[in-house]
Amino acid sequence: MASWHSISLEITYQVLGWFAFVSWSSCFYPQVILNFRRKSVVGLNFDFALLNLTKHSAYLIYNACLYFSLAVQKQYLDKYGYNQMIPVAANDVAFSIHAVLMTSITLIQIAIYDRGNQKFSKISIAIVSAVWLTAAICLFVALPKHSWLWLISIFNSIQVCMTAIKYTPQAVFNFARKSTEGFSIGYVLFDFTGGLTSLAQMAVQSVDQNSFVNFYGNIGKMLLSVVWNVVYHLDLPFYIFSKYHSLASIFFMIFV
Repeated sequence: MASWHSISLEITYQVLGWFAFVSWSSCFYPQVILNFRRKSVVGLNFDFALLNLTKHSAYLIYNACLYFSLAVQKQYLDKYGYNQMIPVAANDVAFSIHAVLMTSITLIQIAIYDRGNQKFSKISIAIVSAVWLTAAICLFVALPKHSWLWLISIFNSIQVCMTAIKYTPQAVFNFARKSTEGFSIGYVLFDFTGGLTSLAQMAVQSVDQNSFVNFYGNIGKMLLSVVWNVVYHLDLPFYIFSKYHSLASIFFMIFV
């Protein structure tokens, strides 16, 4: 397995990685705190929360297996070359564990706090059921030949798909109400910051290794960094500036 050529780039990589971890991890707290203060989850789309848990669970499986399993690492290096580095860092695993915990807490809040007339849609339940059924089938397909890299790539693909669609229910919900009340926009802003930082981290590794394998070898992390950070944030200014008219109030909104 390849090693770093530049100590300064390695340090930069680690700093950016943990900064992304802090940003991404912080995105969960404004919503959890908002729910706790209001003792209500009205305004938070339940489908978004359910899809988000599915996404982060799949991403945790991918990150943990590629980071800890020597068998998976060997298959990765066999495919992409032994002069490449494993594209998952410790901060990726730490973030995934934290994300699953925090999204689970959000679902617990949905269960115990005032929900109004909101409920999970049949479409989101069907999507999540289909996802985990597919994952189970793939597990049995991978078992005979120990195709572990292929199997975790399925989980990576799952998290990419969930990343692509998870914000849609919340965005549609906000648009229909012409309001973001009950949904903390802080989630989006911290997610945006973490995505950009993670993309920069991957770029640093590419510069050091003079290779873009880490981008297409970990396509999930790349898309996690850019997909909704481009698409979803196109309508973010409307929701911010239509309701808040000063930088101070925007900062207050993030945490309240």
